[in-house]
Amino acid sequence: MKHVLYALITFTFLVSLSSCRKDLEFSPSSGNLLFSKDTVYLDTVFTNIGSSTYTLKVYNLNNDDINIPTIKLGLGEDSEYRLNVDGIPGKSFQNVEILAKDSMFVFIETTIDIDNLPDTNGEFLYTDKIEFDSGFNQQEVDLVTLVKDAVFIYPDRDNTTGIIETLTLNIGGEQVETDIQGRYLMPDELTFTNERPYVVYGYAAVPNGETLTVEAGARVHFHANSGLLVAEGASLHVNGAFSPDQDLLENEVIFEGDRLEPSFSDIPGQWGTIWLLEGSVNNIINYATIKNAGVGVLSDGNPDESGSKLQISNSQIYNSSNFGILGRNTSITGENVVINNSGQSSFAGTLGGRYNFTHSTIVNYWRNSFRQFPALLLNNFTETQDAVLIADLNEANFNNCIIYGNDNPEFILDEVEDNSVVFNFKFNNCLIRFSDPNNNFTDDNYDFNNLDLYDGIVRNVDPHFMDTENNKLIIGENSGAINIASPTYVIGTTQFDILNVDRLSAETLDAGAYQHITF
Repeated sequence: MKHVLYALITFTFLVSLSSCRKDLEFSPSSGNLLFSKDTVYLDTVFTNIGSSTYTLKVYNLNNDDINIPTIKLGLGEDSEYRLNVDGIPGKSFQNVEILAKDSMFVFIETTIDIDNLPDTNGEFLYTDKIEFDSGFNQQEVDLVTLVKDAVFIYPDRDNTTGIIETLTLNIGGEQVETDIQGRYLMPDELTFTNERPYVVYGYAAVPNGETLTVEAGARVHFHANSGLLVAEGASLHVNGAFSPDQDLLENEVIFEGDRLEPSFSDIPGQWGTIWLLEGSVNNIINYATIKNAGVGVLSDGNPDESGSKLQISNSQIYNSSNFGILGRNTSITGENVVINNSGQSSFAGTLGGRYNFTHSTIVNYWRNSFRQFPALLLNNFTETQDAVLIADLNEANFNNCIIYGNDNPEFILDEVEDNSVVFNFKFNNCLIRFSDPNNNFTDDNYDFNNLDLYDGIVRNVDPHFMDTENNKLIIGENSGAINIASPTYVIGTTQFDILNVDRLSAETLDAGAYQHITF
């Protein structure tokens, strides 16, 4: 009997409780929804490349639970937008419920084929709206996306097997099949213009005997694990020019990832590298910005090439997840080069080679993770599974440069001593960050009193950069780099700094890529 009585009481209590719950009774929407934004800008996307997912939050501030009869895209099923309302995908929804004083999420994406839009001349502003309810209660949130047309370069895919084309390279005189996805550029693709951006999937390879010319103002975007590859006997000529507007960089050539949303603007490691293979020749990069790569520029071999295998000038390399420039037994000349924010070293000259940098700012203010290597690394070896290979460091000269960062020391000379190879380097009139309180670096390479190795050096004085986090590395009026440079190295293109300021007409002659300003 007690059990029956207990069950009766429990049942009565549940009935009483349910009869008091208002949240099971949903009132029709009255058009009083509140939105986290009245317009959702999906930023810029390339044609046929999906956008990021954007979020709209919808609030019910009423004291009653409500039912929204319809939520739909204004263009209906023809809309290029996609919605997900409270976890359900679609383009229209019925009877969507929101509890009192509660909210829900609407997620928005798009993939737009610009060929399906009206004549766009390369760009089109695509718009739609999300409509909540109808009639007098209808509320709207606008959707806006700028769509850019582009030249797409991608490897072939076998539709039957799904296998993507890979590159065959000439390595040491042998044709070697690799697993690098990509293809060689065709003759009509060997000039990148500034008319439309380029989007590269896989590695776009420059064939033997050919030159890829990239014109001033060109924009080259790489998908993940993609890049440029300059094969044996081939060349890369990046012909950027000075840009009066340093925000637009209208005349510079820009290499970056293919995600255009602002949240991706400074994310390292979005694409692979510009790879100058051993045997590639006469590579020239002038007025370029290379950002968000794994390795900005990778140069292999040709250490004794007349002149340099790579001549890079007036260029900036930022946000590389590994190295800004990585040289492996190669030859590089750099003038007015700025490198910052690299997961390992901003510049690494490894396995010997020839390196000459003048009026360059080689720094590393990486903050994304622990950093093992300094801003500048020089060595004369590489380790393989079976042996340690060594080679001559024939020369490594840094003249009127800044070598600095948020670690200390910011350069390391890692020499394997062997009488069969040389290790030649010199720093002239540079501001460098190097202190050794624990006496870890005691060999002759770090004898700062040796004028054959270090001449006119200033150590551990703040460069007074404008904003290292945002890669603004112009120096201010309190910089330790002011007036420490030597006119001996101001010749040719280095007469003007990277902002086209005449160094020889300035009151002071400053180290690094920039003459100082007041800020």
